[in-house]
Amino acid sequence: MERKPHITLSSLDLERIEALLEKQAGSFPGRAALEAELDRADVLEPAEIPANLVTMNSTVRFTLLESGKTNTLTLVYPKDMDGSPDKVSVFAPVGIALLGLSVGDQFQMPSPTGQVTVRVDGIDFQPESAGELHR
Repeated sequence: MERKPHITLSSLDLERIEALLEKQAGSFPGRAALEAELDRADVLEPAEIPANLVTMNSTVRFTLLESGKTNTLTLVYPKDMDGSPDKVSVFAPVGIALLGLSVGDQFQMPSPTGQVTVRVDGIDFQPESAGELHR
C-alpha cells in the first residue's frame, strides 16, 4: 500500500469538520477516507500552524504530474461551495487529499483514467498566516 504523506490539521479545522460529519447523516463518497485522514493527523493550535500547510480556506497551487497540468483551488467547507470552479469541498476526494499537506508533498489519487499523482506547489493564501486564527 502506498504510504501517505504526513498531515497536520489545525484544532479549529478538526473540530469544525468533525461537527459537520456528525450532522451529515449517512454516508457520502469519501466519508471513510476523510475520517481516516482526521484520525491519522497531527493536530496543532491555529497559531502554531506553519505557513506551508494546507488548511481550510487555503488557496493551493498544485500540479498533476502525469499531465503537467497545474491548478489552483481554495479548500472550503461544503456550505461555501457556490459553483465556483476555483473551490473544492473538503468532502470531495481532492479536498480530502489536500487537507493537511505541506508544500512539496505528493499524493496519488484515483481519476477516470487511473491513478494521478498530485504535487502541492505552493499556498497562495492561508488564513492562519494571514492572522485569521478564529475564522
